[in-house]
Amino acid sequence: MPPINTQLMAITAKMKFIANMKELPIEWSQPGVQYNDAFEPAELVNPSTSPTPPYIFREASLNKYHVDTAEVLGKGFSSFIDNICDAIGYSHNMWKLQAKFKDIKVNAVIALGTPGCLDGPKIGSNIKNAPMMADATDQEKKYAAAVADALEDKWQKWQDNVMVPGLPWYPAFAAFPGPQAPPMPNVPVPLIACPSPMMSELTPTSLKQAMCDALGEEDALHHEELFDAIATGFSAAFLLWLPMQLVMLVLGKGPVPSFAPPYAPVGPVVGGDIISVPGHLAI
Repeated sequence: MPPINTQLMAITAKMKFIANMKELPIEWSQPGVQYNDAFEPAELVNPSTSPTPPYIFREASLNKYHVDTAEVLGKGFSSFIDNICDAIGYSHNMWKLQAKFKDIKVNAVIALGTPGCLDGPKIGSNIKNAPMMADATDQEKKYAAAVADALEDKWQKWQDNVMVPGLPWYPAFAAFPGPQAPPMPNVPVPLIACPSPMMSELTPTSLKQAMCDALGEEDALHHEELFDAIATGFSAAFLLWLPMQLVMLVLGKGPVPSFAPPYAPVGPVVGGDIISVPGHLAI
């Protein structure tokens, strides 16, 4: 299956940011009568000419300099949202390629994995070092680091509590005609069938607060709105990805202790396990 949908993530994030209706300059109010005399008529009424709406920021007035400021900063924030969402997708894809299930117990058709049976690498460093973040400004790198650290922490909590709740992965193991069942792939199931009680860690509210805490700069302009937008976009994309991602090629095996031909020519696998190698979420 494809990696997490970064286009959906970015669009959702931008729509969430726009919904805040942030104006530039901040808390601006028109001065006295001298204000109109300070500008040419064309500068006082200068609507946006940007060819790529919607706009991240709203201009406080049609003054040319207000419009230009909103456009320039808006394009910067919009570009950062695109890049950080692509960086998250890049890191997520690296994680998928290395993720694997482990410590799965197999008895007859049933596979059972306790919390912690999904193993994968940390995702934060790949977000920070993704190619699309190479040209980020110093402030953008701070924002990216906050996003990466928060997502790494929350993702790890979700991952460490994923379980396999007794799923019928190996129908052939109910009655296998031999003393030992060889490695056989599981019946593919969506990843959402392997729940984690820490799903709440990847909700927008939890992620936003973690990003703000990781940044640690209360006076950073618009950081709360930015992190709220990114958190909302990620959460939406994550919830869409879970039922689409298949768990497959988990090779189960195990002994058939009741196999005793000719009286018992078949028997169930008992006390089996899996071969834990990366690739269970790669497709």
